[in-house]
Amino acid sequence: MNIPKTMRALTVKGSGFSGTQEGPSIAALEPYLDFQEIPVPSLESGQLLIRVRLANINPSDLHFIKGEYGIPRIAGKPGGFEACGDVAAAGEGAEKLIGKRVAFIATQSGAWAEYAVSDTRSATVMPDAVRDEDAAAFYVNPLTAVAMFEIARVEGAGAFLMSAAASQLGKLLAGLARDEGVKAIALVRRAEHVEPVKQLGATEAFDVSAEGAMTRIAETMKSLKPRVFLDAVCDRISSDVFFAMPARAHWIVYGRLGGDDARLTQPGQFIFMDKQIRGFWLTQWLREQPKETVARAFTTVIDRFATGKWHTDVSAIVPLAEAHAKLPALLGQPNAGKVMLRP
Repeated sequence: MNIPKTMRALTVKGSGFSGTQEGPSIAALEPYLDFQEIPVPSLESGQLLIRVRLANINPSDLHFIKGEYGIPRIAGKPGGFEACGDVAAAGEGAEKLIGKRVAFIATQSGAWAEYAVSDTRSATVMPDAVRDEDAAAFYVNPLTAVAMFEIARVEGAGAFLMSAAASQLGKLLAGLARDEGVKAIALVRRAEHVEPVKQLGATEAFDVSAEGAMTRIAETMKSLKPRVFLDAVCDRISSDVFFAMPARAHWIVYGRLGGDDARLTQPGQFIFMDKQIRGFWLTQWLREQPKETVARAFTTVIDRFATGKWHTDVSAIVPLAEAHAKLPALLGQPNAGKVMLRP
């Protein structure tokens, strides 16, 4: 491939952490990102230079550019963690991947650019049966779904709860639960999302904003006795749900979409009912799991996308040059599908 000396990219303005916890909502990109031309990054041993086809946008990306994620910002570097593209060049030891189409996590230079940098540990060759849209969303949601579902399957007594169930991750979890014979209790924020989530595989679904919803959720929990709550919202409703769960329940927080704060109103449950709260971060899970467990998760994701069991809903694909004008409005549409960037 002919590799230019410069490339267009959406680069991060801030450095380090902001100290805020506003959540992933974005009213405008101008405070956080520049659109500019920068040098194409150079490579070190084991690294890949990837010509980006499609780059995904996740809540974690928005937390990151605002300085609210667990990784510090570097001003002037492109944003974007997850994408798919073609390997244009490789450092020593990675040459066999040149020309391959890969799903990848950007490492030294982000994915919201014409070219990104990854490495052999963070890139996966995609079979032809996997669409670009699915390859661009291969890591963050699908691998998280597989990993957390395994936790729910082992610890959840045959049933589990999940918030933000109308999100892409929630949809993946619903289908996986149905296929594996595990009961998923889905929590959504809009009435129109209840039936679609049930059609995807959730055993029960509740609009938590509806009058009397908490009473109905509690009744369902008495019947199904879920012991795992997979929560991307972490707000007052989340804490109310957790304290209504049976003994030995685990509240697993993997996001902060909520607009208000969770409340620990019944601390005695941690003592007398053996309840626990813990976090989930895919990066840490991938580091800690045995190689065979991680390999099995990757195989599951590839198989489900290649066979059509999973499908990434994409609401819009935006050129990099139009990101500032179009992204804020598109990202403000709740659960309409993934928004992606095309160089």
